[in-house]
Amino acid sequence: MIKCIKIPLTVLLLVCFLTGAAQTLTPHNRVQTFDYNWKFALGDHPDARNNNFNDASWRNLDLPHDWSIEGKPDSLNTTGNDGGYFPAGTGWYRKKFMAPTAWNGKRISIFFEGVYMNSEVFINGRSLGIHPYGYSSFLYDLTKHLIFGKENIISVRVDNSQQKNCRWYSGSGIYRHVKLLVTAPIHIDHWGVAITTAEINKEKATVAIRTSIKNETGRPQSILLNTQLTDQSFKPAGNNSLTIELPANGVKEITQQLTVNNPRLWSPETPVTYKAQIQLIKGGTAIDNISQDFGIRSIAFDVQNGFRLNGKKIILNGGCMHHDNGCLGAAAYDRAETRKVELLRSAGFNAVRTSHNPPSEAFLNACDRLGMLVIDESFDGWREKKTTNDYATYFDDWWQRDLGAMVLRDRNHPSIIMWSIGNEIIERKSPDAVKTANMLAGYVRQLDATRPVTSAMTTWDKDWEIFDPLFAAHDIGGYNYQLHRAPADHLRVPSRIIVQTESYPKDAFANWKLVQDNPYIIGDFVWTAMDYLGESAIGRYYYPGEPDGEHWEKNFYPWHGAYCGDIDLTGWRKPISHYRELLYNDSTRLYMAVKEPNPDNGPIKLTSWAVWPTWESWTWTGHEGKDMQVEVYAKYPSVRLYLNDTLIGEQPTGIEQQFKAVFTVPYAPGLLKAAGVDNNKEKQSVQLKTAGKAVRIKLTADHATIQANGQDLSFVTVEITDGNGNIQPNADSRLLFSIKGPGVIAGVDNANLKDTDPYVSNKRTAWKGRALVVIKSTHQPGNIELKASSPGLSGSTVILTAIK
Repeated sequence: MIKCIKIPLTVLLLVCFLTGAAQTLTPHNRVQTFDYNWKFALGDHPDARNNNFNDASWRNLDLPHDWSIEGKPDSLNTTGNDGGYFPAGTGWYRKKFMAPTAWNGKRISIFFEGVYMNSEVFINGRSLGIHPYGYSSFLYDLTKHLIFGKENIISVRVDNSQQKNCRWYSGSGIYRHVKLLVTAPIHIDHWGVAITTAEINKEKATVAIRTSIKNETGRPQSILLNTQLTDQSFKPAGNNSLTIELPANGVKEITQQLTVNNPRLWSPETPVTYKAQIQLIKGGTAIDNISQDFGIRSIAFDVQNGFRLNGKKIILNGGCMHHDNGCLGAAAYDRAETRKVELLRSAGFNAVRTSHNPPSEAFLNACDRLGMLVIDESFDGWREKKTTNDYATYFDDWWQRDLGAMVLRDRNHPSIIMWSIGNEIIERKSPDAVKTANMLAGYVRQLDATRPVTSAMTTWDKDWEIFDPLFAAHDIGGYNYQLHRAPADHLRVPSRIIVQTESYPKDAFANWKLVQDNPYIIGDFVWTAMDYLGESAIGRYYYPGEPDGEHWEKNFYPWHGAYCGDIDLTGWRKPISHYRELLYNDSTRLYMAVKEPNPDNGPIKLTSWAVWPTWESWTWTGHEGKDMQVEVYAKYPSVRLYLNDTLIGEQPTGIEQQFKAVFTVPYAPGLLKAAGVDNNKEKQSVQLKTAGKAVRIKLTADHATIQANGQDLSFVTVEITDGNGNIQPNADSRLLFSIKGPGVIAGVDNANLKDTDPYVSNKRTAWKGRALVVIKSTHQPGNIELKASSPGLSGSTVILTAIK
């Protein structure tokens, strides 16, 4: 049963009437945004493919769009625990546009970055094709179907009704960008530029640029290929021109070698990129022009030195990430995608695995710009199913197109250091799995031979050595939860390079130690870097009276998401995040948090991916005089703990103690302070204060100025504080948000994955004294005023400015 999606009227009206803006399509721009002024309706409307269909009652919206997040989690929804109990179903999109007469004689294509799933695209009533996979990008040629100088209609049917088809929250709809591509008949092919670093030293780098040029005329053509390199300051960094003879109705690939003197190398510390401006010139006129960003860097992997970037060894402190954006669902707004990478960087991660599908272009652009290393992953499974209607249904017919789309689209990103072709493949014990792995890895290497291929392997029984032939099909062995086997594996297969592609959060120190001690282990990727929707109740801790069991054993509704992340859905870093950062980064040296005490009626219990609920709080009303466990993480020889300026004790915090001390302290309100001690001197301190009564709301926007483009966002953190500005962690106030000006509330959140209130709303209950509101711009400039109120609390207002 699929429940109807109900959205609060005030929010729906804002979304309907403030998103639309006239979109101008130009005759000459090669890439044109096609996100604006769509019509949408839930349900199946077969006649909507036709131009004369009446869509006047349909909702107006801009892309990206995810209709599932607009609904309320419900135990009856067919997505079930895997999909977070959100609604799915079928929906239709329609968009009217004028095709300028100047397009006549050009080639016009439409590019969809991601549609979940089983999309069928129509132009003026004619089907262009069906694309099953919801995570790969695809392109259709519109040229012969357009009516130039008149109105044309694109219709898109999206069918996410065949449940279950994914093991996590997928979202539903056109959730990534759509673009129109306008080119001359002679043009650079789609994804037709590949840029690699051929040779590099301190004085110069040789950059190889392969350009595929397509001639869609009926006769041979002679053109000039001109390539100009510039650095981030737009200073010339190299150029090359060649005259090319093109066959009629054919494609020709040309390689140019350009030298960059004194190159600035891309790395996490210095994420410097260059730009290649590639022009096709005929008769003195530029007929095509592409600007492609790239980075100059070298990567190397071996068992003696691990992973080296530009000759420097780097240990991967990685996290796995699903694609959703919390209260925004799957909608891949550029700002939301960038914020995820910012949060990872601020938590000390230097690498991310895009489990278990290719990410958005905006996410990879942010990784390039901010210095985040990437394992780019294609599939969750191959031929054997994990859910009833998953990708296994389409694998044989579609693997090559979908895998090729990932590699060709993403290969110029310097942040990507590995390709992953799968995750915990069900058929891994079959000899056919080795054949499939060789087939997939071989195709990846055919498209890009500069990066190694991995996939994530595991076992849930005693079998392990039987997977050696499967590992041999990969360049790097990906271990899910099996890193403890690495030392024995190294003795048996000394040539194997190993990365732990998934690990339990609770095993942070053990995994860090294995990575430190064994150069053939290049890093660890925790499951997960951030909480996510779906795979409900993984990472759950539970109280007396709540049901026992792991997330896969039964349904634990109202749990509708995963709490195994280092960072929660509001962006708050859990204590485990600070501990992991301290392990891998010497810049972080001291942190303190308090373990939640067991209730009087029994102990708190943990599931496999859980860590003990631990909070940055010294506000434990009702526990006066009772023992509390205070955890201090430190990169100092020892730490001291004080309560109200009285020394509680001093404990060592070296590697033997896993850089951790636990103090037992009878609770008394006041000031709790931890100090890092070296040579008997206190070098650094952190503190927690007991909060008083909740009296006011505090709003903090991450961006006070946003672009008036209908897509830019500001994430506003909501905190409930006492009179001195201390967060009251026990506050569960009901919050009401109102907005004025050219903005809408795109989503609200509180990180409580048992709270099934709608995410698209103007109300939310605070959890642990916090909440989040996401503001989205419209197409109009001006001031946006967000107010937050709650009975018994002083309200708060934040002003944002939307600019053109």
